[in-house]
Order: sequence, then structure tokens, then C-alpha cells
Amino acid sequence: MSDCLFCKIVAGEIPSKPVAQSDTAYAFYDVAPQAPVHVLVIPKAHITSADELASSHGGVVDDMILLAQKVVELEGVRDSGYRLVFNVGPDAQMTVAHLHMHVLGGRRLGWPPG
Repeated sequence: MSDCLFCKIVAGEIPSKPVAQSDTAYAFYDVAPQAPVHVLVIPKAHITSADELASSHGGVVDDMILLAQKVVELEGVRDSGYRLVFNVGPDAQMTVAHLHMHVLGGRRLGWPPG
């Protein structure tokens, strides 16, 4: 999708600081971190949100979770704990219309989030 920020990041048109990637997903540091570790994991193909996932997207979320497992290992928060978050829609503060998962950690995270 030509006007999507995350699609432009995947295409290399907008720089990002990579953490890890797979054939179908890409992980990079959030530019406005909400925790000491704040990494975004996105599918390389454009999917608008978790609400748009269909059976034809088989394996996308699986691969995102597997990449998040690699991220938490690389970032050293696997044992201390971390949060995986999908925001969907404006009330959830989804600011980029491209499926993405936040990987948060590096400190004790409060509940409820936000």
C-alpha cells in the first residue's frame, strides 16, 4: 500500500532501526517508546488490522509471535517478562493502519495498561 507508513518502512523508503526479521515479518524499535524495550512487529505484507485478519492470512500472526520470541531473547527480557499488544481502532489508539504488535518490557508494567 503506497501511502502506508509501515509499508514504506518494509520497502526501505523510510529508515527504521531493525531488531530482527523473518521471511514474512519485520521487528523494529518504536520511535516513541513507552517502556525501556518497545519494539514493533509487523507483517511485511499489508494487513490493515487484527480486525481484518482472515483465514487467507494463515501463519501471519504465528510468524509475528515467533519473531517476538526472538526479540525478547535479543532484548534480554524473556525471563523477567514482557507484554505483547495488538491495538485495533482509534479508541485503542491505533495510529498506523497496518497490523502491528507492540513488544513491551524492561520494567514492571502496570495494569491496566495506559
